[in-house]
Amino acid sequence: MRRASSAFGALVGSVGDSWSRPTPCDGWTVRDLVNHVVGGNVLFTQLLQGSPLPEGAGLSAVASTDFLGDDPVAAFDASVSGLLAAFEMPGVMAQTFPTPIGVVPGAVVVHLRVTEWLVHGWDLQTALGRLGSLPEDLAEEEIAFSRAGIEALPPGRMPFAPPQPAGAEAPASDRLAALLGRDVGRR
Repeated sequence: MRRASSAFGALVGSVGDSWSRPTPCDGWTVRDLVNHVVGGNVLFTQLLQGSPLPEGAGLSAVASTDFLGDDPVAAFDASVSGLLAAFEMPGVMAQTFPTPIGVVPGAVVVHLRVTEWLVHGWDLQTALGRLGSLPEDLAEEEIAFSRAGIEALPPGRMPFAPPQPAGAEAPASDRLAALLGRDVGRR
């Protein structure tokens, strides 16, 4: 988690004046994408601390909240610190938690966040015109997790587009992004 969040955080720290650039996520700017990730960190921190999953409009409210304020880098860092602290609470890995994809064990929540940081890190790299800053070994691990997870999702719970093609020789981060619906060929 620390390596994946650090890689994403380094990208956030490098945005400069590019917050309004479009991303591969339809309709999202760089700021929207980073806000989504920070909101996810905050939501999962709350879930790990025992809060219930917001229902219906609650999830929309999380998505429409400005989590970044005037300092997106500090907001991201604070959200990661809170999430990592929540994972250090006794027994978290042995518990189950409600998530947008269903009730899952703590270990699955780790994978969900790592995958989120890597895939949205790919989105952010692409938006900023940068390559090669994501930990490829972690992306390789998350391909296996994500492939199995996609097959296990209940109908109507697919949070991303259908898998897209990526060559076997492509970097693991590209293959993970393609698995979760990104058109890696247009980059």
